[in-house]
Amino acid sequence: MNLRILIFLCWSIWPSFVFGQHQEVSEDPLPYKGKVNAEKDSLSILSAFRHGKVNGHFRYFFMATNNTRDLSDYFANAAGGGIRFETASFYGFRFAVGGSYVFNIASSDLSIPDSTTGTYSRYELGLFDVDDPETTTGLDRLEELYLSYTWSNSQILFGRQFINTPFINLQDGRMRPGAVEGIVLRFREWEHFSIESGLLYAMSPRSTDQWYRVENSIGLYSSGVNPDGSKSDYLGHVNTAGIGYIGIVAKWREKYSLHGWDVIVDNVMNTALLQVDLSQKLSNKDQLVFSAQVIRQDGVGNGGNEETDKTYFPENGKSMAYGLKVGYKSGKIETSLNYSRITADGRYLMPREWGRDPLFTFLPRERNEGFGDVHAILGKINYTLVPERFTLGLGLGHYQLPDVKNTRLNKYGMPSYMQANLEIRYFFSGLLEGLDVQYLLASKFNAGETYSNDKYVINKVEMQVHNLVLNFHF
Repeated sequence: MNLRILIFLCWSIWPSFVFGQHQEVSEDPLPYKGKVNAEKDSLSILSAFRHGKVNGHFRYFFMATNNTRDLSDYFANAAGGGIRFETASFYGFRFAVGGSYVFNIASSDLSIPDSTTGTYSRYELGLFDVDDPETTTGLDRLEELYLSYTWSNSQILFGRQFINTPFINLQDGRMRPGAVEGIVLRFREWEHFSIESGLLYAMSPRSTDQWYRVENSIGLYSSGVNPDGSKSDYLGHVNTAGIGYIGIVAKWREKYSLHGWDVIVDNVMNTALLQVDLSQKLSNKDQLVFSAQVIRQDGVGNGGNEETDKTYFPENGKSMAYGLKVGYKSGKIETSLNYSRITADGRYLMPREWGRDPLFTFLPRERNEGFGDVHAILGKINYTLVPERFTLGLGLGHYQLPDVKNTRLNKYGMPSYMQANLEIRYFFSGLLEGLDVQYLLASKFNAGETYSNDKYVINKVEMQVHNLVLNFHF
């Protein structure tokens, strides 16, 4: 019995739960939710399996991109879900296994490029398999298979799993999130201090249905150009043993928190992040928040390959990024003003296959990875119309990027742009309890020079992306 049939049978029998999009990286990775195992250990392995928990979910995703003028438009309809089983505790040990499936239920032909620019669908293809545009049905993946050991408030996991860190995370804005394989430790024995560390040797990025060694996962998405303007050729040519990371979070007096993260990709690069968060209550309902972050990257080894055109990160290269955030919370309203600066020292690089940006100015459907000499400012407001049921979010940002022909600092030929996002979430109750719906509209407007070349326009600026997502959990 293959994985797809097994998942379908389990899905038809067991209850399910769906995760929302864009989980914050400060949260534990929770693509599934459901009943909690009993705290008391099982007395036998058989009892551990019999008292385990099963979770699953259904998801429907409609996405459509409207490009300007006669450039190609795209749309896609995807449906799928997943199933997961985890045993109860047996002397602190648990075993978990989970898989997912995705089907194309009516979409554009995503294997046909735009006739003018030769560019393929950027967003819709991500609902299926970016590594194989012609195969968009019956996609399945064994995405969790691990053994964990828990003591007190800490846990160690070995195998295929989900993690949620600033640089490697779920980035779950499509059908399935990204997953990793390796060993992960979460040490939480102190009230105000925690540590997470891991060694990773394989990845299954979002929008793929295969597992890849870390070195072969870099470049599955669009790889842009080298600093000298030649086409990047690092896919399949990066040499690395894997990823090591450590993160430390310290909190005190319910007002302050310090986050320190370091990620080293063997023979490629090292990335360090330091972030400080402050909060001050103005009244019982009003709160002022302030955050600052700095990110530094340095080349390690030869950047991935001895041949310059096959390296991922320039040998002896570096990049620096800074961020500031000021926010205000009052009852149903939460607002923030955010600023990011990537210096001209070099491009900020982090494989897009691994996760979304930790920059304060991140908005869904675009990133500032791959660029240097960036100024970005973003205003956001979220309004809760009905607590825990109905929310409305607005975001408006301006992103000043290097000229599209400045390939040293502009990896993807992206012009400066403005972006406006509208997001609506509604969680049903009563007869339709368990159903939630999300609508996201991302609009991007050109604010830079494109030299009358549509390859700098299609899927980048002067366009809108519509996203309608239905999740059902019960």
